[in-house]
Amino acid sequence: MTATATPPREAARPPRTSVVRTELRRGVGPWAGAAVAVTLLVTMYGKAPAWQGRWTDATDMLHVTAGLLTGPLALAAGCWQGGRERRRGTLELLRSVPRGRLRRTLLAVAPSALWPAAGQLVAATVCLLATWPYVGGGRPYLELVAADTVAIAALGTLGHLVGLLVPWRLTAPLLAVAGYVGLAFGTYTGSPAQWLSPAAEHSSPWDAPVWWYAPASAVWTGGLALAALLAYAARPARLRLLALLPLAAAIAAAVPVLRLPADGPWRQDPEATRLVCDDGTPQVCVNALDRALLQDISRSLAPLNERLRGLPGSPVRWVGGPISPGAEEIGLPDHTMDAVRGRLRNPDLYLNSAVQWLFSETCPSEGLSGPSAERVAEIHLAVSEWLAPTPEDYGVPVGPAAQRHLDALRAKSPAGQRDYLARYLAADRCRPEEVPVP
Repeated sequence: MTATATPPREAARPPRTSVVRTELRRGVGPWAGAAVAVTLLVTMYGKAPAWQGRWTDATDMLHVTAGLLTGPLALAAGCWQGGRERRRGTLELLRSVPRGRLRRTLLAVAPSALWPAAGQLVAATVCLLATWPYVGGGRPYLELVAADTVAIAALGTLGHLVGLLVPWRLTAPLLAVAGYVGLAFGTYTGSPAQWLSPAAEHSSPWDAPVWWYAPASAVWTGGLALAALLAYAARPARLRLLALLPLAAAIAAAVPVLRLPADGPWRQDPEATRLVCDDGTPQVCVNALDRALLQDISRSLAPLNERLRGLPGSPVRWVGGPISPGAEEIGLPDHTMDAVRGRLRNPDLYLNSAVQWLFSETCPSEGLSGPSAERVAEIHLAVSEWLAPTPEDYGVPVGPAAQRHLDALRAKSPAGQRDYLARYLAADRCRPEEVPVP
């Protein structure tokens, strides 16, 4: 009886997901993602007082930091990853595997694109969560964070393609330097083209981007990277024409950005500038973004408001934000340098600044010289010190003449002090002869 030979089984192909996982674990991809996350987190942590209180400040800082610092890092990591096979002499071996060039390239590019993007997304999430307990209003612009993620992935892809074409060991660091210079230069051009840069800087906390800007930015950067990828990897040659589709989409997305006015895609947000007020007299009002600071500001101004309450010529309310004060209103000092995580660090200094704003008339230069003008300046300094003494280590010492006026004020009875302050507020402080002496 003749034995029948059993045909050998065909080797099972590994699932596509396992191939992708294998590629993602190879090379510098995981290290690049970690480096992007650490760079972003360390930089943001060092500047936390500047952004950890407003969603807009946090989003703007994330955008600039991600574009200007981690963008070149993604370029360099992608470039190093892309030149790896050619440097090792295994490129011809890879070309012999039964996969199309486009599929091979997509698998090889995946670590260069996905790991830096994942690092940026993780770091951005951490920063936004760290902002959440301290904000008073508004919302984070998650669409801009998503557009930044696409931009980082696109830069990693472009760096990978450069590495494939120029596998020299110094290409990666040189590309990082060129990327940094290019991104920085594009940010400060002053033309609408700056808003095409992934590192375009915006600084006003009361603005919101137009709804289409984030999608257009994502299509711009993603379209350029995909067009370059198809132009390099599509086979046969006629399929390279497919690269025109994402290139056309990128150009179409760039056109409305290039037509933006000088202030770019940002418009003042009525909800952010809406006033939120306390019930004091004079009333203290801040914009909705700074709602968390209202209690601290009101408490800081309480001694001054107690002296001003009911006096003719005193303000009806204090107003903060970008809206110009109206009649009988006084603008609040800018608290940007003094507020951290929704709290005033130095209420006494803020009160002193408020007094300066209260008496900050703009006077013509005529008539403001000579002994009379000097006397007015000394009286003004004395009144300011009486209402809100300058904290130690700030300002200049009170001179002898101003000190005499200050001592005279302090020697008056409460009724006399109130009477003098009423006369001082009623006087035209641009006319030295009208300013009363304590």
